[in-house]
Amino acid sequence: MLKIENTALIIVDIQGNLALAMHEKELLFRNVRKLIKGIQVLGIPILWTEQIPQKLGPTIPEIADLMSGIHPVSKLSFSCCQDETFLRALKALDRKQILISGIEAHICVYQTTADLIDLGHEVQVVTDAVSSRNIEDKLIGLQRMRDSGASLTSVETSLFELLKTAEAKHFKEILNIVK
Repeated sequence: MLKIENTALIIVDIQGNLALAMHEKELLFRNVRKLIKGIQVLGIPILWTEQIPQKLGPTIPEIADLMSGIHPVSKLSFSCCQDETFLRALKALDRKQILISGIEAHICVYQTTADLIDLGHEVQVVTDAVSSRNIEDKLIGLQRMRDSGASLTSVETSLFELLKTAEAKHFKEILNIVK
């Protein structure tokens, strides 16, 4: 079970025209926004990456606007864990449970998830907050992540798992976010 004090959120490469080419992009963007808002209410840290932003473009405004005060880690490798700046930021958080969302499920999200597991993290893939350009690739990515040892979850499942109870301090705020 996720614990607030041991969890971090990683958002992978939701940027430029690539983001606009995602399968069910509007649903993806809406779910990522819910996830970010809920995580922020709970005070959980967020790491955010961009794959070669000078070529692919910046994170889309619908997502970037929610993360003022947090700067993305620019990377060249598909896996975030192959970037030293990302690894230093992750280590500084001192969190072992990772929620991961982003694009593309079968490339950057998958490779990052596999590397995080190899580094000893417990990874939960937020399935309704990841995508690929086509559904087949998303499903392959989710299968590969599960085969690597990741758990699959959803925005609502993860946020309510973190809350634990309807008596939790932020229950009503989270409820209003997911509605």
